[in-house]
Amino acid sequence: MMSRWWSKIGKRSARWLASLALLPLAACATPQPPAETAEAVEAAKPAMWKLADADTTIYLFGTIHLLPKGLEWRTPAIEKAVAASDALVLETQLGTDLSRTGRKMMEMGLSPGLPPLLERVPEEKRPALQKLIDSAGIPTRSLDRMETWAAAMSLFASSFRGMGFKAEAGVEQGLSADFRETGKPISGLETVEQQFGFFDSLSEESQRAFLAGSIDDPAEARRQLEAMIKAWAAGDTEAIARTFDSETALSPELRQVLMVNRNREWAEWLDKRLDEPGIVMVAVGAGHLAGQDSVQAMLKAKGIEAKRVQ
Repeated sequence: MMSRWWSKIGKRSARWLASLALLPLAACATPQPPAETAEAVEAAKPAMWKLADADTTIYLFGTIHLLPKGLEWRTPAIEKAVAASDALVLETQLGTDLSRTGRKMMEMGLSPGLPPLLERVPEEKRPALQKLIDSAGIPTRSLDRMETWAAAMSLFASSFRGMGFKAEAGVEQGLSADFRETGKPISGLETVEQQFGFFDSLSEESQRAFLAGSIDDPAEARRQLEAMIKAWAAGDTEAIARTFDSETALSPELRQVLMVNRNREWAEWLDKRLDEPGIVMVAVGAGHLAGQDSVQAMLKAKGIEAKRVQ
């Protein structure tokens, strides 16, 4: 019974995390042959909202961190918002030293006296895990020293690299390049340490669920992620909400730690930011902007309306 639970919640949590853009490690990915998703997406128009008062405008844009090369997501509305904004705020600001992210994960994700990684998944999952380890080229002895969340994230990033999904093609990277080119400041709602800390704070049971999810069939995982990218590109927030509201409910801890708590914090930040004049673009994972616990829902509870502009 427990092994089936691990498989089910792990698979769903894995693709959820991808759409939330909570995988900064993937920004260190080596370029791979492009995925074919871009060819199946026509006239991408991802959702964007605006918060405004007398002297402040905030554009709220939902992203997916990993995209196939060639998917054109820019629209006149997005370009207008980028040009008008004085600053860019991301979930976390990685900067140009991406190797620092990997080092920080290793600092936080290594612990002595852990059981071998293979023993942290149900027995029937171990052959598939060994196959993934072999294909990733990560020494088993290194993975055995990692906390379960860190090992899962390393293998998860490797899986996406093999599928051809790249952070280099992602929205955050493109927006960051635009703002750097014009000399406008870029900041983050959270630090890299905070983001890894969310995983580090999870119970071992939830960490193992994530690990189990990272070793599912690559072809099926790709189909699921492609479907999510198409929903995002179409601006179909109802489809995104259905995915998040139903699937993450299977793991209350993951939902609370990685979504609800963070959305609440970000709504507080946006509320306070409206007290400062200027125009800013805030770009966060699309899953945070859809569903019953979305940032917009929490803003509405404060009497703040997020008006959809795309």
